[in-house]
Amino acid sequence: MSKLADLFPGFEARHFPTKAGNIFARIGGEGPPVILLHGYPQSGVMWHLTAPELAKQFKLVIPDLPGYGASDAPESGEGHSPYDKRSMAAAMVEVMGQLGFKQFFVVGHDRGGRVSYRMALDHPDRVLKLCTLDIVPTYEMWATIDMKRAMKVFHWTFLAQPVPLPEMLIGKAPLEYMDWKISSWNGKNNVSVFDPRALAHYHENFLQPARIHASCEDYRAGQTTDYEHDAADVKAGRKISCPMLALWGSSGIPSQGPSPLETWKRWADDVSGGPVDCGHFLAEENPKATLAALIPFLTK
Repeated sequence: MSKLADLFPGFEARHFPTKAGNIFARIGGEGPPVILLHGYPQSGVMWHLTAPELAKQFKLVIPDLPGYGASDAPESGEGHSPYDKRSMAAAMVEVMGQLGFKQFFVVGHDRGGRVSYRMALDHPDRVLKLCTLDIVPTYEMWATIDMKRAMKVFHWTFLAQPVPLPEMLIGKAPLEYMDWKISSWNGKNNVSVFDPRALAHYHENFLQPARIHASCEDYRAGQTTDYEHDAADVKAGRKISCPMLALWGSSGIPSQGPSPLETWKRWADDVSGGPVDCGHFLAEENPKATLAALIPFLTK
């Protein structure tokens, strides 16, 4: 990481031992604790535009999920653990516990959003408030993939294919694949929405075969274990009990299906939210509007 720009000046960088391997996290700010979780195929660096403002009011913990960024990418086991969201959520709870935080706010984008809502379901005594960015529950995604959505989220089925097909194909041109994919999800259809310094972080990590494999395991877990955990919650009538804010890009993936807010109302007792003027990457495409929605929710 020494060759890459430090986009979090003044933040502490630490590694935390967990059951999902060593987790790298940046820590900074003062106030109530907030854990910020990133999505695919990025790392905690995605919060670099929102962290300075949030750090004025909150103690931020910004980890890299297992298999991403500077965290370990352990071999997967039964049920694609530790890349299933229950295992990832447990690892994040471990990190927060080692910092002395028994209760905290959770904000998650993309795959990190799936870890976030799983954390709220599995650890309701820990999560005080939850915010998800540009997702609906995994169970709902699989249930509503029609022709139009399938073209947008083909990576869900592609990355979940058995080893080694997606790893082999992505490995032939990893950066070309990454840039094309993240361009297709944002409002400008190119990589100009990303700070070149942040993009360099994402590229550096995605050049590593172990991390390409880990990200595929993440999606394989989504197609199997994560779906099964969600389905069990639906059958049991279990819902998210803490206050929840659901934000999504006005041209993001959830916007092209059933109402994201109405979907989340089936999963949470107290949910509000709405669209932000951008594509999938809210915190990087439109950080001001994202903060304008997030800060009042966390402070009220």
